[in-house]
Amino acid sequence: MYVNVVTIVILSRGKCGLSSSTTCYLVAMATADLLVVFLDLILRQIPIAYQLISVKLIPVCNIHAALLYAATESSVWFTVAFTFDRFIVICCQKVRSGYCTDKTAAWVLGTVAILSTLKDIPWYFMLTAWYRLNNSPWFCYMSTRIKISRFWGATEVVHNILTPGFPFVLILLLNVLTVRHISVSSRARSRLRNASNVNSHKDPEIESRRKSIILLFAVSGNFIVLWSIFMAYSMWWRIFNMAVIYGDMPLFVLKIGFMLQLLSCCTNTCIYAVTQSNFRKQLKNEVHIPLYKIVHYIKY
Repeated sequence: MYVNVVTIVILSRGKCGLSSSTTCYLVAMATADLLVVFLDLILRQIPIAYQLISVKLIPVCNIHAALLYAATESSVWFTVAFTFDRFIVICCQKVRSGYCTDKTAAWVLGTVAILSTLKDIPWYFMLTAWYRLNNSPWFCYMSTRIKISRFWGATEVVHNILTPGFPFVLILLLNVLTVRHISVSSRARSRLRNASNVNSHKDPEIESRRKSIILLFAVSGNFIVLWSIFMAYSMWWRIFNMAVIYGDMPLFVLKIGFMLQLLSCCTNTCIYAVTQSNFRKQLKNEVHIPLYKIVHYIKY
């Protein structure tokens, strides 16, 4: 959680050399990731791991589940919104000035958060209010009637298709279009520079595009890789319970999927540190100043 808080603080200061819209999206992603870590790791995994019976007696698991899924879905769709914003910046010069603003970003992020919350209300009715503590990643009871229900089964399949299945497709499509545009425009720019006998080895415009595409690919690629196993298991589990397919998938696959999904909420800070020099400087200051004060206090 600490790295997410530090990321939010650093990005909110606006000293990383990023546009206002990009900063809004990255802060929103970090905030959503922080909520997922709190709702999933702190309020879900720790009680299960330590067998806290007092938690088992609190009948709020379905509310907890709805909030957790809403935060997770917001995190996923914030990544899609960020990818689309980068696509507009790089590929759509005519609408860039009107779309890529902090006001538009705030409107998009607010709409995504509201829709994600409304979409995950069915989880309140699918899951029971009681916790199940048996060292299993599933933390709410689901009745047999719900498990074999075609209606609720279809609802869950649609949920998995919309998040994260559909975002997978959107992110891949936007990335392909962005790379194609950058490749074509870079070749054209290189030909113009050669025709004009420009001797500079580095083109500032090309360098800016390169940094943008590195950040974009790092964030979206991280999301796709770390969510793949969880999405595959979730789809298989629901289709299996509907008796559409037969065959067993080991439980450790689900646990690995959960682990990687949670990891995806903690890796963006590392991505920013690797790809953004200004972020690295701010991060060093955040680490150096407290350490300096501690050392100074110990000495004196």
